[in-house]
Amino acid sequence: MLILNRRRFLQVGSLASAAVMMPKFLKALERGTLVPPGNKILVIIQLSGGNDGLNTIIPYRNDIYYKARPALGIKREAALSLTDDLGIHPALKGLKSLYDDGSLGILNNVGYPNPDRSHFRSMDIWHSASKSDEYWSDGWIGRYLDAQCKGCDKPTQALEIDDTLSLALKGDSDKGLALTDPTRLYGTSNDKYFKELLDQHGNGDHSHSNVDYLYKTMGETISSASYIQQQFKTYKSSAPYPNTELGKNLRTIANLVMSDINTKVYYVSHGSFDTHVNQQDQQAKLFGQLSDALTVFTDDLKSNHRFEDVVVMTFSEFGRRVSQNASGGTDHGTANNMFLVGGGLKQPGLINEGPDLFNLQDGDLQYKIDFKSVYATLLSGWLGADDKAVLKNTYPHLSFI
Repeated sequence: MLILNRRRFLQVGSLASAAVMMPKFLKALERGTLVPPGNKILVIIQLSGGNDGLNTIIPYRNDIYYKARPALGIKREAALSLTDDLGIHPALKGLKSLYDDGSLGILNNVGYPNPDRSHFRSMDIWHSASKSDEYWSDGWIGRYLDAQCKGCDKPTQALEIDDTLSLALKGDSDKGLALTDPTRLYGTSNDKYFKELLDQHGNGDHSHSNVDYLYKTMGETISSASYIQQQFKTYKSSAPYPNTELGKNLRTIANLVMSDINTKVYYVSHGSFDTHVNQQDQQAKLFGQLSDALTVFTDDLKSNHRFEDVVVMTFSEFGRRVSQNASGGTDHGTANNMFLVGGGLKQPGLINEGPDLFNLQDGDLQYKIDFKSVYATLLSGWLGADDKAVLKNTYPHLSFI
């Protein structure tokens, strides 16, 4: 009799993150209907650690900015000009090009009421789309899966390119799947060991619901891995993606998008942007990686006529304090900016006014747009979902799509 080894069991790769589907699920995977071009896709890039939005979109005509940041402020001549009043960080050359061709939208002053300065708590709020005094165990993309994927043909509607699944992709009945390499996931999941475990359980004791759940999850992950690998090998991008973690992850996403897999949401993280010390070098390095990877990714989508079908959204759990600290960095703040990239934006450019440095609250920027309005807009206008049901509340829609 086989003994279940926890370490080997978990090698399947985020088994616990697989969606719980209908029993017909395994046969459903045998049907190979591709999603045609026109399938709307959301790619979420999490800027982990709290990116400094004030040195991202720079108010280079505002004296308050330079008084608050005498050493850290981006010089006007170094910033890439967007308008007479605002520029973008010099390391974000690729995003400046997207701005110039009408493919980049910028939201400023995004946050939520009663902001929390803890990385973990604030990230939970962004992941779950809860209010700051609510504690939810499911995420906004997970609830989207719960609402949209009852009886879904294939349980791969949301994929996170990572080793572990974020709260954002965890629903009550359905969850996304976390993976770093579709080929490796397929190889691991088809290990003889796991197949023998499944065969043993098929003839074993079904009286323990927790054990049943784990085996069911493993079976679903193995079948999902087969479908993902089947799609993944149908297209291999020849674009020159940078040899960075983000570059590799966006190449994986591009290969899947061009394969016409049924995935609607991709999730990836980049950072850390927790720049208490030596912010200039760290932020510039991370921005260079972001800019380079996004430039190749968007060019790849354009050359394959899929740019109109994809929206990329960036976010961070909070911005930074307006004033620099004594260590060449900035401390945890509140309101921040978000980027939206895509060929289908109805309102590119600067979507709202820049940071208001004249009306600070305890030395922090005040939010003007609740981030849940951004989610509501994407859910309703892009993914075709009932945003009120997913977000458990009603939030104003914006006009960028």
